[in-house]
Amino acid sequence: MFTGIVEHLAEIVDIKKTKNNLDITLSCELTSEFKIDQSVSHNGICLTVVNISNKSYTVTAIEETINKTTIKNWKVGDIINLERAMKIGDRLDGHMIQGHVDQVGKCINVDEKKGSWEFIIEHKKSNNITVEKGSIAINGVSLTVIDSKVTQFKVAIIPYTFDNTSFKTLNKGDVVNLEFDILGKYLAKMALNFK
Repeated sequence: MFTGIVEHLAEIVDIKKTKNNLDITLSCELTSEFKIDQSVSHNGICLTVVNISNKSYTVTAIEETINKTTIKNWKVGDIINLERAMKIGDRLDGHMIQGHVDQVGKCINVDEKKGSWEFIIEHKKSNNITVEKGSIAINGVSLTVIDSKVTQFKVAIIPYTFDNTSFKTLNKGDVVNLEFDILGKYLAKMALNFK
């Protein structure tokens, strides 16, 4: 489980295809604190550390992950949001995130608002829902929905979040990983079962 509060940014330094998998090597200052078999959120995707070497580490994405997330579009030099799993007893500053991407969305507009940024994200119609003032994870960042529609929503980004996450590199037309609020997913499933 994660909270959507990005701890650090990592840079992709190598990507290798091994059978149907991708082995992705990243570099960041947190590497010395990682251990083999540790789960780390990478742009909202829970991936396991499989190798550590100096200031870089490697994670493996299997075919299921490649097909359902933006990981297939990653390239060397990309900057990725990182968060280690939450610890019992710590504050839950964001919201509960599993690191299991529900679907991919697309940034259809970025608007600078003199001290903040608004991003409009579009997604395919599905059972996944957003609600006004509800939670959403975009590339692993816990955010509040400010304009909820059936296939799109808007979020506002404060300067700290913009400067310390990959939102500073997110442009109109870019695809993002979306994890909808777990409570909303359970309620939507219950509503479908009672029809």
